[in-house]
Amino acid sequence: MVSYELFSEKTKMAELVISNPKLMLTLSRFGIELGFGDHNVKEVCEKANVSSSFFLLICNLYANPDYIPSSVELDSVNTETIISYLSVSHRYYVEERIPHIEHHLNRIVEACPERFGNTLQRFFKEYKDEVANHFKYEEETVFPYINSLGNDSENKFSIHEFKSTHSNIEDKLGDLMNILIKYLPADIFPKERIEISLDIMDLSSDLNCHTLVEERVLVPFVELLERKCYENK
Repeated sequence: MVSYELFSEKTKMAELVISNPKLMLTLSRFGIELGFGDHNVKEVCEKANVSSSFFLLICNLYANPDYIPSSVELDSVNTETIISYLSVSHRYYVEERIPHIEHHLNRIVEACPERFGNTLQRFFKEYKDEVANHFKYEEETVFPYINSLGNDSENKFSIHEFKSTHSNIEDKLGDLMNILIKYLPADIFPKERIEISLDIMDLSSDLNCHTLVEERVLVPFVELLERKCYENK
C-alpha cells in the first residue's frame, strides 16, 4: 500500500497544489483564487473565508484514495459547508466540464460515418441524462432532508436510503472511451480524439473523487446528525 503524507494548515498552498494537480480543481469550488504566493493553507483559507479543516479534509481525500476521515474531522464539518461544496461541484460539472467535452465531441461526430456518430451521441446523451438525474436527486431530495434535520420535522427518508442506492456516475464514460479509442476509423481527428480522451479521463477521475466525498464525508456526517437528532428526541 502506498503511503501518503497528509496536508496540514502549515502546508504552503502552492506546494499543496503542485504536489497533486487534481487539487487545482478544488480551488474554485471554495472560491480560492491563484496568486497566493508563499502563504500557507490556513492563511489562504482565512482570506477566502473558508474552513481550513474542511478544505484539508477534501484535499486529503482527493490526494489519497485510502484516506478515511476520522470522527473528529467529521465533527468539524457543518451542513452549510458540505452542501455548498457539493452544489458548486455539480454546477462545475454541468455548466463547464461536460459542455467543454460535448463541444469537442460534436466536431468528431460531424466527421464520423453516421453509425459511429449516432452511437457517440447516444452514449453521451445517456451519460448527460444520468448525471442530471443523479444531481437532481441529491439537490431535490438529499440536501433538503439534511437541512431539515434538527427541525423536529418527520422524515421518512434517511441517509441510508441514499447510501444504498448511490452509484458512480463516471461508469458510462468508459463506454465512450472505448468507441473513441478502439472503434473509430484512425483518420478521424486523431489528435483531437487524444485530447478529448484525456479530458474524459480527467473528468472520470474527478467524478470518482466527488463520489468519495459523498460516501466518506457526506454520508457519515449525516449519520452523525441523525444519531444526534434521535438522541435529542
